[in-house]
Amino acid sequence: MPEGTAVMDFLWVWGLRIGAALLVFFVGRLVAKWIVRFSRRYMEGRKLDPLIVNFVGSILEWSLLVLVLIFALNMLGADTTAIVALLAAAGIAIGLALQDSMKNFASGALLTIFRPFTTGHFVEAAGTSGTVEAITLFTSTLLTADNREVIVPNSSIYNTTITNYSARPTRRVDMEFGVSYSDDLRKVRELLQQIVADEPRVLVEPAPVIAVGELAESSVNFLVRPWVNNIDYWDVKWAITEKVKLAFDEAGITFPFPQMDVHVQDGAAQPPVEGAAPLAGPAPLAGAAPLAGAA
Repeated sequence: MPEGTAVMDFLWVWGLRIGAALLVFFVGRLVAKWIVRFSRRYMEGRKLDPLIVNFVGSILEWSLLVLVLIFALNMLGADTTAIVALLAAAGIAIGLALQDSMKNFASGALLTIFRPFTTGHFVEAAGTSGTVEAITLFTSTLLTADNREVIVPNSSIYNTTITNYSARPTRRVDMEFGVSYSDDLRKVRELLQQIVADEPRVLVEPAPVIAVGELAESSVNFLVRPWVNNIDYWDVKWAITEKVKLAFDEAGITFPFPQMDVHVQDGAAQPPVEGAAPLAGPAPLAGAAPLAGAA
């Protein structure tokens, strides 16, 4: 009986500990989720950038889960001090083994803090371009113009040049049109000015620039530089390009294109010049027999 009582006491004690640990774990997870949700709503209410909200929310969620796990192990009677020391040592070892991942994590934090771009911006970085969808702890997601999802390590983005096409509300459309040297430049300028003026999406300020930019080998190149709202960039570029082609065709203005002129000379033998001495033939070899029929 004493042995049976000891076994029952052992099972009872450990049953309570395990039950308490599970209760702490599940309740702690619910509390952690509530804290993360509340923090996200608070940051969103403060009009913080969505990238910061997601990044801080992810860090907070993982940190709270680690704390909940430590509390649950404490309820089991484990030495949490040793566990924390073990986790610290494991963290150092993992950090050394996963240096690239730690670089991505640090780069993600820096991208979130300094914010060279935000969600919805169209950027070019790390050899790819697209609309920023999200920045997570280790990677960033870009959506390309042809609807491809590209996942880029944060360190690759932060350590390269970042071109943000959406950072400013307006952009300049750079176009160049070549005309023939025989065309009337004044007429060409008037046509280009009229086309740009008739485009309603072109901004009045800054004023559009239309100028002769280069006297090239086979063409006179006009530079056309109107300013537009960022969202209208491609529509205006394509519309003006089409209108220029139609207007030039109607006005008889030509677009030069690379070409090669080939001149073929007559290969007939030229008559000898009068009074010129005949060319001397090669001297016969010494001791050679004369050719048959020779005088």
